[in-house]
Amino acid sequence: MSELQIIHLDKVSFQLKEKQNFEWLLNMGEVFAVFDEQDSGNICFGIETDGIKKFVKYAGAKTKEYTGHPKEAIVRLKKSIPIYKELEHKHLIRLLEYFEVERGYVLVFEWFEGECLHSHWSFPPPHKYTHPASPFYRFKQLSIEQRLKSFKSILEFHLNVEQKHYVAVDFYDGSILYDFTNHLTKICDIDLYKKKPFINTMGRLWGSTRFMSPEEFELGAAIDQRSNVFTLGAIAFGLLGGELDRSLSKWEAGQDRYQAAMKAVKADRCERYATIEEFHMAWESLGK
Repeated sequence: MSELQIIHLDKVSFQLKEKQNFEWLLNMGEVFAVFDEQDSGNICFGIETDGIKKFVKYAGAKTKEYTGHPKEAIVRLKKSIPIYKELEHKHLIRLLEYFEVERGYVLVFEWFEGECLHSHWSFPPPHKYTHPASPFYRFKQLSIEQRLKSFKSILEFHLNVEQKHYVAVDFYDGSILYDFTNHLTKICDIDLYKKKPFINTMGRLWGSTRFMSPEEFELGAAIDQRSNVFTLGAIAFGLLGGELDRSLSKWEAGQDRYQAAMKAVKADRCERYATIEEFHMAWESLGK
């Protein structure tokens, strides 16, 4: 493996497998943050100009954690544009513009002052769950009312996903941003969401095992609203309970909601809620 190249841009530095010119980025504003450790083939930046911050997602560089070809990452990023457009929602980060540059492709989003609940590289397990500075740990210290409000935002966005005839793929706590100052939740990184009908042609789909339905490991299985019900139930256990420990003793949101979440994560898909709408209605009926 060739030596990693260190790139310096304004206030940040990062490593790539190959040097690349980022003049186009410097022309957009001052670079104040970099997110360079994803395995998706994308590298992301925070830029600021005239007091306005934006989030820039770029495919085309040979990032240090990506094992594929940059051209594949570019194709995936381009394909995500209509997804962000069609699923536009108050709880989704907002796509502002997109364009081609010399060696890649760029998506520009509105900046959101949130922290990722699965900041894997900064706080890998078990530190994610125990370190006082970990966003997930801090989230779990919030009141149950604040966490229920956050989960409601996630449910509402995925109700929109269902209504637009999409299914969530690769949704996990790394796709959840939380603003601890204003107590707002937004969803990011929906690049792999798929229009229905969607069939599992991989065997093990993209995603975190902690939140994936059994059919997301099954070649030829339909991935649909029942699959997404499972994922959202698993997310509920992550935010309100013991994540993979789904015992009542670890659950903090009352017995009625516990029963609703347990129904959502049934291994037998026929025993789950049939749709996110049904799960959402049941959840909301259990009070504030």
